[in-house]
Amino acid sequence: MKIKRYVQLSLVPVLLSSPLPLFAGNIDSSAPPGSTSSYTIADVCDRLDSGADGNQIIFTEPTAGPGSTGCTLNDVMSKAPAADNTAGALISEVLLGKTFFGLRTDGTWGLQTGTLATQTPDNTTVNQPAGNYSAFDLSAVDTDLATANIKSGVTIFGVIGTYPLAAVAKTGQTSSYATGDDGNLQKGATTGTRFTASNGTVTDNLTGLIWLENANCFGTKDWTTALSDANALSDGSCGLSDGSTAGDWRLPNVLELQTLIDWSMTTPALPTGHPFTGAPNAEYWSSTTTVDDTDQAWYMSIDTGEIYYADKTETGINFVWPVRGGQ
Repeated sequence: MKIKRYVQLSLVPVLLSSPLPLFAGNIDSSAPPGSTSSYTIADVCDRLDSGADGNQIIFTEPTAGPGSTGCTLNDVMSKAPAADNTAGALISEVLLGKTFFGLRTDGTWGLQTGTLATQTPDNTTVNQPAGNYSAFDLSAVDTDLATANIKSGVTIFGVIGTYPLAAVAKTGQTSSYATGDDGNLQKGATTGTRFTASNGTVTDNLTGLIWLENANCFGTKDWTTALSDANALSDGSCGLSDGSTAGDWRLPNVLELQTLIDWSMTTPALPTGHPFTGAPNAEYWSSTTTVDDTDQAWYMSIDTGEIYYADKTETGINFVWPVRGGQ
C-alpha cells in the first residue's frame, strides 16, 4: 500500500528568481507642465554687457531639442565683476547718495551707496583738500580775480585782463596852477580801489606790486642789511600769513618806491585812505645804486616823495619796506 506524502514548498524564491514585469503607470503626463516666466542666459549676458533690462519669457514644454544659447555659463562668469581691492572704489570715494557696485572684499562688495560729500573751496589755504566740488564762481573764492587786476591781453580762468601794460599812474595832483599843467590835465592810469589789504600784505591794484603792510617792521638799517632782511622775509614774520617764503620778497627799486607817492599829499605823501601801518615820516632805502658812485644808493623821503642818495654803510637813517610781485 502506497502512502502519499505532502511537502510544503516556499514560493518566495521562485517569485524572486523569476523576472516579473513592474507597472509604474504612464510616464507621459496627461497634461503639459505649468508655465514659468524666466530670463534666458543670453539675457543675463546682455545685462552684464550693457545693462539691458531683458525680457522674461514663458517657458513651455519644448517641441524640439535645445539649440545654441549664444552665451555659456563660462561666458557669464567672465563678464561678472571681479574682486579688486586695489583700484576698487571705497564708499568714501563715491559721491554722497550715488549707487555703485563695490568690488572690494572688505565688506563693501556688491551694491553700495557713496558717502563723499560735496565740498566748497575756501580762500584761507593754498592747498585745497581732495574731493568732489560743486560748480562755483572762482571770484567768490579769490576776490582779486578781476579784470582790473589782470594784465591786458592775459586771460586767467576765463577772466580777460584789462590792466594796461606799463601804464603811468596819475600823480594824484588835482590843483591846477596853469593851463596845461598836471593838475589841469590829470593824465595817467587809475583804478577803482587803489589798495587791498590781506594777510599782512597790501596789494596796489594800480601797479600790481604787493607791499608789506607793516612799513616799520625792521627799523633803520644799512643798505646791505636792508637787502638781506627784505629777501629773508616770509610767512609768520612782520604780521604775514600769506604763505610767502624767503626769496619772495625784495627791496624795491627807486621807481617802485615812488609809485606809492601821491603828489597832492605830504607828511606822509601817501594816497588818502591807504591801509599801511607804522609808516614813519622818514626815508626808505631803494635797491638802486647811484651810477657815479657805486658806494651809494638812492632812497626816498616818505614826507615829500623826493629822492636822495647816501653811503650804503649809513645806519640809523633809512628804513626798509619790502615788496614782491611786479613786472
